[in-house]
Amino acid sequence: MQGSANLNLMKKAARKVGRALVKDFREVENLQVSSKGPGDFVTRADREAEKMLREELLGGRPTYGFLGEESKETDGADPTRRWIVDPLDGTTNFLHGLPHWAISIALEHKGDIIAGVIFDAAKDEMFWAEKGGGAWMNESRLRVSGRRSMIESIFATAIPFGGKGTLPATLQDLARISPVTAGVRSWGSAALNMAYVAAGRFDGYWARGVQPWDIAAGIVMVREAGGMVSAIREGDDPLVKGSIVACNEPLFEGFRKVVRGE
Repeated sequence: MQGSANLNLMKKAARKVGRALVKDFREVENLQVSSKGPGDFVTRADREAEKMLREELLGGRPTYGFLGEESKETDGADPTRRWIVDPLDGTTNFLHGLPHWAISIALEHKGDIIAGVIFDAAKDEMFWAEKGGGAWMNESRLRVSGRRSMIESIFATAIPFGGKGTLPATLQDLARISPVTAGVRSWGSAALNMAYVAAGRFDGYWARGVQPWDIAAGIVMVREAGGMVSAIREGDDPLVKGSIVACNEPLFEGFRKVVRGE
């Protein structure tokens, strides 16, 4: 399926940056690493990737705004459209030589995410979605899983490192969720967690303390694959509140209630 001109621009930018990151990944021991906080590292590759994405995306759409993880937000001449970008989601995996990281690009229009690309360059898996156009991985259509029982389902989350304030709440979540499921996975990439829910690889995902660039592309992807997405607390906006539950429809309400401790 061919997407819009915007989506094709997003794919092109993701592939270009992906090639550069794969090259750096192969030489991971030589990367220049600087500390950005306890347990949270940023690499030269991360910063260069965002610079390349900014150049590609704003070069193609110079009037759009830009929100990235590594740089200050830029307002565009068109206040209704904004790129939301994570140049390297899964930085810690990348630094440890684990091939589970991704480039995430979302396009927001009037507060609504209308297109998303999540590129797993190490595995050459391009997840993409556009509002009204379905969700895809390379050329294959994606659908969320059809499981209806939590005890048969696998869920993903992010187990925070000790320096993050969301650790106690997440441990309480795990104590409630683990006994009533087939397992919980924490693989270190929020973007790929969302993509895997869209692909039916995970049955659901929840997280606290996430940033807009972590989940923006995944929101449209899960919804276009037939899934449901909300903040943990009903009525909140995941991009604003930084909490999220994503799941297939049959499991959604029950899963969200367990996450909330109801």
